[in-house]
This record gives sequence, C-alpha cells and structure tokens, in this order.
Amino acid sequence: MTKNVDIEHMAKLARLKLTPDEKERLSDQMGTILEYIEKLNELNTDEVEPTAHVLGLNNVFREDEPIEKPLADHNPISDSPAHKKGHYEVPQIL
Repeated sequence: MTKNVDIEHMAKLARLKLTPDEKERLSDQMGTILEYIEKLNELNTDEVEPTAHVLGLNNVFREDEPIEKPLADHNPISDSPAHKKGHYEVPQIL
C-alpha cells in the first residue's frame, strides 16, 4: 500500500490522473527504479567531483571586447517613425 500512496502523491505533484491499472504498473516500475538507486547509493563517490554536465562544454562565442562609440555611424532616432529635435515622439498619456 505504501507504493500506491507514493504513486498517488507523485501523480498529484505532476497533475496526472491515473487509472488503477496505471497506478499498479507505475508502482512496480517505481519499485524497480528505487531498487536500482539503492544500488547506486552503495558506490563510493568520494573521489568523484560534482558536475553540472557530464561533457566538457566550451563557450563558442567570441570574447566580449568593448568598442568605442558602437553607434557612431548610426542614429537610431532617425529610424523611429516619429522624432523631433533628437528625441522620440510618443503618444501623450494622460
């Protein structure tokens, strides 16, 4: 009965509606998974460094290097649909 309660709790957390057949099947599968986890817990992992990802990842982006005046040749205000005296024009909000 404990397995069934655990399955119902997990189903509730996952917002799943399970039939009694599904609960029975999943409780058996969950039991198998938990037994395997128990075996894994017996392993000595003292010398294993914790990782967030099993593969070594490298950043493929270029280095972020500052540049002087990135918009020197471009005036974004001139691209706006409405502008006046170097400022954006927007609808008045009251």
